[in-house]
Amino acid sequence: MSTWQERDVPFKFQLSDWTLFQASIRLQPRSIGLADAGNPEAIAIPGEDQLLPGSQGFALRRLPVDETLPRLARSGPFLRYVPLQYQHCYIDLSTSFEEYQKKFSSKTRSTINRKIRKYTEHCGGTLKWHSYRNPDEVPDFFRLARAVSKLTYQEKLLDAGLPDTPAFMERARALAASGQLRAYVLFDGEKPVSYLYCPVQDGVAVYAYLGYDPAYMHLSVGTVLQWLALEEMFNEGGLRYFDFTEGQSDHKRLFATHQRQCVNVFLVRPTLRNAAIIRGHLLMERFSVWAGGLLDRYGVKAKVRRLIRHG
Repeated sequence: MSTWQERDVPFKFQLSDWTLFQASIRLQPRSIGLADAGNPEAIAIPGEDQLLPGSQGFALRRLPVDETLPRLARSGPFLRYVPLQYQHCYIDLSTSFEEYQKKFSSKTRSTINRKIRKYTEHCGGTLKWHSYRNPDEVPDFFRLARAVSKLTYQEKLLDAGLPDTPAFMERARALAASGQLRAYVLFDGEKPVSYLYCPVQDGVAVYAYLGYDPAYMHLSVGTVLQWLALEEMFNEGGLRYFDFTEGQSDHKRLFATHQRQCVNVFLVRPTLRNAAIIRGHLLMERFSVWAGGLLDRYGVKAKVRRLIRHG
């Protein structure tokens, strides 16, 4: 297990989807991967004796739990804050693609196949997509995927599109050089319409970045590319899991073979500053949910999103 390292962890104070401001606490973060699930040491709750000088606590992502936890509580010497609880979706890639398809009902399989046929017909009878795994293919992938990412809701509204910094591209090259990158682009002719970027760690392909051209939403291009990518991953062998990471969606639940209850949790020293940030963040989240519901009720939120998505 890797040594704890500390950094400033931001807490974003958001109203619905819009960030108003943020505050940071110096914490020791760790993400618990699927490969760590059977390692008691990896999923053990850290103690006060593991705090580094200057650290205010710990940030744990994807921590498996057996029950729903209260949002805010004391845990030994720490204030424990749980901003996210969810069913962690993933796919067991150790079987064949044929076996995987049996998890779907006949109606769902028919729906997926119909979407693929519909998109193939839209493209004139030829389904064009490409897998990018080698270092010399990385620049082409980023050129094509970034063209799509610029159009997406994630980038326009959430600043969560595919990064295009030199450091991120170098990291992608390094992953490809070591055989630890799976990246895909779906085309309409020569035009990229959807992308999927998956780094691989310990045999686990991580659902890191994805996006599609909103003009192709009616053609389900994200679902089409997901299906094609999974078929290739199953058929290549050697991969253990496809990890949908935190959060839930119909897309993740549809494709997953397994789910486990997980939380993202902060364990922080109960100083006045830390408590003010944590409690303020919790109150802001509650207010945001209420305000988001109010905006939805009057149709304001949907109008703003359409404006941001389509300009």
